[in-house]
Amino acid sequence: MSFIQNFPLFTIVLSLFSGVLCTMLKGKTARKYTVCYECVLIALVSCVLFYTIETGQSFTYVMGEFPAPWGNEIRAGVLEALFGLIFLIVMLCSVLGGARFIDLDLDESKVNLYYTLINLMTAAMMAILWTNDIFTGYVFLEILTLTSCGVLIVRELGRTTLAAIRYMIMNLLGSGLFLLGVVLLYDITGNLLMLPMQKNIAELCSTPGNMTSVAMALGILTIGLSIKSGLFPFHFWMPDTYSYATPTSGAVLSSLVSKCYIFLLIKVYFRVIGIGVFEQMPLKAILLVLGMGGIVLGSVSALKAEHINRMIAFSSAAQIGYIYMGIGLGGTAGYTAALFHILAHSVTKSLLFLTTPRLAEASGDSLLFKNLQGSGLRDPSTGFFFGAAGFSMIGIPIFAGFSSKLLFAAAAVDSGRDWKLILVMVVLAASSVLNALYFIRTLIRIFSESADKRRTTVKHGVLYKISMSTLIAVNLALGLFSWVFTDLIEKGLGMFG
Repeated sequence: MSFIQNFPLFTIVLSLFSGVLCTMLKGKTARKYTVCYECVLIALVSCVLFYTIETGQSFTYVMGEFPAPWGNEIRAGVLEALFGLIFLIVMLCSVLGGARFIDLDLDESKVNLYYTLINLMTAAMMAILWTNDIFTGYVFLEILTLTSCGVLIVRELGRTTLAAIRYMIMNLLGSGLFLLGVVLLYDITGNLLMLPMQKNIAELCSTPGNMTSVAMALGILTIGLSIKSGLFPFHFWMPDTYSYATPTSGAVLSSLVSKCYIFLLIKVYFRVIGIGVFEQMPLKAILLVLGMGGIVLGSVSALKAEHINRMIAFSSAAQIGYIYMGIGLGGTAGYTAALFHILAHSVTKSLLFLTTPRLAEASGDSLLFKNLQGSGLRDPSTGFFFGAAGFSMIGIPIFAGFSSKLLFAAAAVDSGRDWKLILVMVVLAASSVLNALYFIRTLIRIFSESADKRRTTVKHGVLYKISMSTLIAVNLALGLFSWVFTDLIEKGLGMFG
């Protein structure tokens, strides 16, 4: 076995160890350590990505060399490594870009606790990406939920406490449904490892009468993860959760945590149920309809918002709708579009949540649109970063958002059904117009001269500019070289079976 095949396990163990270690460090030391170890994780996952691309094969790491059902497995392929790499880059940039507000928003005695939660969250995300055992996925799903609530409530404001409680209630409901789905699938198959479950389900579903029980288990599991990721109509917790969190928390929750839940769901469809069985179920059509509903209603709510962070939060609900729409379209083109959009949205949304508090800082610490006029002129670098993210959300060519919408349109054409093609094209056109309306309105406001001369120009440290520039660079890479990423996604999907 190549030594590189140990690296996925190292990313989980090192993250867990780092979480414990940060409880014993002071705040600034914990931040420096977190940044350094995140860089190490990026290097490890990069090695795994290059290794799987070069060999053209995935690999499985058996924990303790024990067979199922006692043993556990980690699996790494191109798809897991690619998503691990992008997620870690976004996490690192979110920590660096929001470091100043972590110090401002949190009590000094709780800063090291915050980095403890970030590190444990990273461990959970890595485990969800790598796991080959559905119950292990549930365990780290719960760790991800608890750490997400922690990074919300640690700010200790009335609104953040309320948002954290609402977030926990909805996520625990989702976790409970996911666990119920896992129990039902275990009862049907007698396995928890993904491939043995898939083989048993394929045998069961060869008899038409058995499809109902599998569909019911999968439906319950899907509802659980849909609630946790914020699919319409379960998205109502998102505005308060993302709007009142400290910037790093808002960026991480919107860009990474919700996407981890969806990645796990896609993994279940491919590796537990089997994509051939899944595509025979009516669930796919339901996800398509809910996804399109989320796109339209999320965009309309964003247009009505008077608070810039709430606008971005409602926009997140619309972007989650895009991902589920891609899953609902099905086929290689649909799943590729959905997975590509996870990457595009991750880098773009973190950029938005990290820049809005800087614009507010240049506007008397107000996030209301009426007070943001001229903030992009008083803080030119942040205005530029926000503008780049806004162009991506609108779908301007060269940015990742344009490539995403192009992939969804291609997936609709590839679906081969006239009604589906027309519906998706109408929704894509409507959402693009709505995106343009609320982002262009925002850009015009922040770059318009303000009569209020009391507000001063804001300057930022080099680490903030580097982290924001990195996110823009990744966004442009996704937009300009989208075929490279789609080829990797398709190759990873080919290894998923």
